[in-house]
Parts: sequence; structure tokens; C-alpha cells
Amino acid sequence: MQVFDLEAEGLRALNSSLHELNGSTEPGRWEIVNPKGSHAIAVGLDAPIEVTVKGSTGYYCAGMNKQATVNVHGSVGPGVAENMMSGAVIVEGDASQYAGATGRGGLLVIKGNASSRCGISMKGIDIVVHGNIGHMSAFMAQAGNLVVCGDAGDALGDSLYEARLFVRGSVKSLGADCIEKELRPEHIEILKDLLARSGADAKPEEFKRYGSARQLYNFDVDNVGAY
Repeated sequence: MQVFDLEAEGLRALNSSLHELNGSTEPGRWEIVNPKGSHAIAVGLDAPIEVTVKGSTGYYCAGMNKQATVNVHGSVGPGVAENMMSGAVIVEGDASQYAGATGRGGLLVIKGNASSRCGISMKGIDIVVHGNIGHMSAFMAQAGNLVVCGDAGDALGDSLYEARLFVRGSVKSLGADCIEKELRPEHIEILKDLLARSGADAKPEEFKRYGSARQLYNFDVDNVGAY
């Protein structure tokens, strides 16, 4: 394992060292100590490596992640895993605003609570929050799955497209064009997989599903794969 002291060596040196691995097919393990809330830690990774951050981070941790597994032993600031393409980002604590924003793939796990706009404009990412989420989460979410084991704040799924939202607890209010939908067997299977992969202690049958009423945009079921 490669241990990197962020306080001593600096953020530029860290990300430069990690970016040198981009394109590699060799697995590797990195441990980052003394993050002390630094911003943009481990952004733009594109290699099958494991990165463990020993402490809390600032904004955009693990942004644009591809292939890597990033585990934060603390909480994260705004925009964790923003525009993630693949791989996994696991946050042991809480997440600030717009976690997983515009994410296109991969798995984001938040074991605490997430603030407002979680999953905003998500485009294929899977997000599992063990706790609660704030207002305007999944705003304009286009594709992917948002799983919330706790409660959701106001305006959940406002202006939603075809992302699937699963909430175990209460929803303060639904946003424009978001409605409760039937939880069918195929959704139970999706939940089983995501709950198992994220280590969440919940049963799929305990969730409710929410989705788009499809009244705010021109939807043609024959083109569902394009949305």
C-alpha cells in the first residue's frame, strides 16, 4: 500500500501521482492521511485502484471517477463523485450538497445523511444513502437509481425524467411531475442488488418507488432506451 501524507506533500502532488496511473490495468492500493477537509481529493481517476482517505474532505472529492474505488473514512463536502463514470465511491460519514451530481455510472454509497440536491441531474449513476436526504434531491434526474433508507426532504424528483427513486421512510413532498409508482418484482431485484452492494441493512419490500408522471416532456415509449 502507498501511503500519502496530504498535509506534508500537498494536493497537487497527490493528484499528479494518481493521474500517472490513469490507463493502467494494474490494481493498486493508496491510503491518504491528513486530508483535513482539502478540496478535490482523488479527482479524475481512471484506473482499477483502491484509494482510502483517512478523514473528512472538502468539495468535489472523487469527482469524475472512472474504475477506481474511493473510500472516505469521514464526511465529504459538496459535489462528491460529481460526474462519476464508473467504479465506486463510499462515504462512511455524511455528504453535503449535490452528491453524485450528473453521475453517469458507478456506485455512490453514503452511510450517513446527504444534504440537498442529492443526485441532481443524475444520468445513470446508482446512489444509496443509508440515512436521510435533503430537499430538491434527484432534480431533473435522467437515469439511474437513487435509494434512500431514511427520509426524503421537500420536492423529491422535481422535473424528473426516467431515473428510479426508492425511499424507505417518509417523503416531505414530491416535486413537479414526480409520483409514487408500483414496486414491481424487477424493482425488488434492483433493490436487492444495490442494498447488498452498499452494505445497507434494509429489506427491498420496505421501500416505495417514485418516478416521472411523464407530463413535463415529450415521452415516447418506443424510444425509452434513448432517455
